[in-house]
This record gives sequence, structure tokens and C-alpha cells, in this order.
Amino acid sequence: MIRIHLSKLLGERRMTQKRLSELTGIRRNAINEWYHEIVVSLKVEHIDRICEVLDCSVEELIEYIPDKVPKTGKHLVIEEHGNRKTGKGQ
Repeated sequence: MIRIHLSKLLGERRMTQKRLSELTGIRRNAINEWYHEIVVSLKVEHIDRICEVLDCSVEELIEYIPDKVPKTGKHLVIEEHGNRKTGKGQ
């Protein structure tokens, strides 16, 4: 699992999502997704800008916590996408 600590960092710096958006040039909706940890994909450019403005490391912003149930190897679940087969009925 990936944890995003943007809400904590903004709180410590007494900075609003709006102000972070203004300083980074990242859309407010994207900042809000980061803040609430609902962002689907992380852009390297966003990570770079946020770390620069907040003067933090990537490790302070993003944390990897191993899942209790693995999602890879023999536990791999292939998500159905477009015409790709999921392994069912093959």
C-alpha cells in the first residue's frame, strides 16, 4: 500500500491546498486527490514540485507499507481491461 502524507505536511506548514496549487501549478483537483489519498497515479513532475515547495523528501511525502495480502507473484490478480483476458474460462 502507498500512503501519501500530503495532509500531514500541509498541516505542519499551515498551508492550504489552494496555496499549494498556486505555488506548484498543479490543478486544485489533483492536489485534493493527493490530500485525500485517492489519487490513482502519481506523476513524477507533481512529486518533484510538491517536494520543492514543501521542502520535503519523497520519503516524507510518500510511504510504502507492505500489504498483508500480496498482490503479485502467485497472488497476482489481472484486472480486466478492454479485451484483455483475466484468465477466467481459458
